[in-house]
This record gives sequence, C-alpha cells and structure tokens, in this order.
Amino acid sequence: MFFLPNLNQGGAEKVIATLANELNREKFLITIVLFEKEGHYLNLLKEDVQILELNTKRIRFSIFKIILTIRKHRPDIAFLGWGEIAAFISPFIPFIKKTKFIARETNVVSEHVVRKDIRFFYRFYNNFHKIIAQSNDMREDLMDQWKVKPHKIIKINNPVDVEFIQDRMHSDEKLFSDEYKNVLAIGNLSQRKGFDLLLKVFSHLKNEKIKLTILGDGADKEKLIQLKQNLGLDNVDFKGIKKNPYPYLHQADLFVLSSRYEGFPNVLLEAGVCGTYSLVNNCPGGIDEIIQEGINGEICPIENSELFAKRIKESLNEKKDTEKIQESIINRFAKEKIIVQYENILTAITND
Repeated sequence: MFFLPNLNQGGAEKVIATLANELNREKFLITIVLFEKEGHYLNLLKEDVQILELNTKRIRFSIFKIILTIRKHRPDIAFLGWGEIAAFISPFIPFIKKTKFIARETNVVSEHVVRKDIRFFYRFYNNFHKIIAQSNDMREDLMDQWKVKPHKIIKINNPVDVEFIQDRMHSDEKLFSDEYKNVLAIGNLSQRKGFDLLLKVFSHLKNEKIKLTILGDGADKEKLIQLKQNLGLDNVDFKGIKKNPYPYLHQADLFVLSSRYEGFPNVLLEAGVCGTYSLVNNCPGGIDEIIQEGINGEICPIENSELFAKRIKESLNEKKDTEKIQESIINRFAKEKIIVQYENILTAITND
C-alpha cells in the first residue's frame, strides 16, 4: 500500500505512480491510498492498480484513517510516500504488527521542516523498518540531524520514464520566439524553489535577447509577479501549469534550476532526457549526483546573481551535444534500473 495526499503533478506523486505501474506483478499487488482521489497521474495508472480514498484534506486528520486502513487491509508493506505523513505515522508503528513500514523522504528534512510540532515527530523515525533517501544529502541529513540509524536508510535515486517523456516531448507548435535565446524554469511558485533569486539574475539580462519562461503555480505567484514588475523584467513570462511540459523542455535552449534546496529533482532528469542542458544552483539535494559538469549541465551559486547571469549568457552561446546530455541521464536513472532497486528492497523487507 502506497499512501499519498493525491496524485497531482509533483515529484513524489510521479515516483509513486511509476512504481505502482512498473513493479513486477508476479511479486506485488498494488494499492494506492489517497486522501483525495484526484490528480493528473490517476489517468496514467494501469488498470490493476487499486485506489482507496480516505476523504480528507488535511494530513493531521488522515493519521487515524491511515492506521485504520492498515489494520483493516493488513498489507505486507505500508509505503508512506511523503515525509510529513511518514513522520506523523511513525510513533504508531510499534503497535501495528505484521506490516512492514517504509518511508520515502521527499526533501532534505532539516531544510524543509521548520515547524516545531512537525519536527517533534521525526524523533520516532527509527520506528520505520526502512527509509528511502533519494540522495546522499538526504541520507546524511537523516543520520546527522535526526539520528536515524544508518542501516535503516537505503539510498535510491528517482527513476525517469524515458519512453513516456520522449513520446510527449515533440510538438508541431513553436513554443518560443526565434528572436530570443530561451531559458526555461519549472516548479511550484514557492520560496523553496528560489524563483525570486532567478528574477534577480534576470535583472542583469534586461538588455540581452534572452527570455525566461516559468511554468508552475503556487502560493508566491502574486509576490513573484510583483517582483517582476518592480524589476522591470519584460523578458520574463509566467505560463502557469502545463499538463505536458516536455515540449517546452525539448525546445528550450537552457533549463535553469534555482531551488534553495531539493530532494532529488525529477525535472533535472526530465530536462536531460529532452536533451536540454541545465544550469543549477549549488543547493542541497542530490544536485551533484545528477549533474555531470560540462556534459548535461553545470552548478553555479545563484546568490551571486551577476555570475549566474554571466553563465547563462555564456552557456547559451556554447554548442551542446544533445545525445551526450540524454545518455548521461538515461544510462544512470532510467526507470528500469531504479525499479530493480525498489523491488530488491521490497522483497528483502518482507523476508526479514
């Protein structure tokens, strides 16, 4: 049983949907339990994936519904797909017998979780039988800051569905103007994603034929639009959420990741599969595990906005090897390679 709030477009949701579709059916029967039965990825699930709905909107209100669902259905494995949900469930694990519990952490916890009431629950994280960390940064943070025992933590990078992306990345529609070199950024419009830092970078590029397109929505949308106006940035467009962002990734001249921290950003994998070079902020969250300098991208501190702007200009004028960019990601993170790692862990934990 996988547990998530919904299957809207997001990194955790995408990974769980991929696992649900791809796990070996000779070994696993799959159920996804959602707080609300909604989201883009519902339409992409295979027919044999069972969906249960808890009919609740808030994580806190879901705790006892999750526990009752586990007690009722007695799954071999309860897989908590969001870190905060896992944290709230962790104190109750010792009271539920015969089910093994796995948490999949979604971010570097000490960066992401700031509320004291939520941080309190991470004291019980060692109750999980295994915890999936997507990157070395996440693994080290769990051990150093939260005292999780090393043998509990398994590092598994995120999978990327190469065929799915490449089937959807071609479009007859021309999405960008030939008048400009086109830079793309994608993500939730929140403080974590650092779009305010990226707008400051583009304040140094006002007089260049370089345009920034941002895909996404979120709580900081109005703030960012106001910042754009204050900085006089006519070379920045907010395009909202796109159900299929892959043609944008494929047609862009450069992808930029401006995040203050990450878990293991799927969008960097997707940019690589689309053959687009990435310029990435030097932030925690597996960036150095994805980026192979000068091959599929490079890392640069975005707080130095002038330097970052300079590297955007330089990178846009450098010839890139699309095939090498794609190979760099596909050879390491294709779903077939990652699913095997998950299957091994799920099989081992049921045999313990």
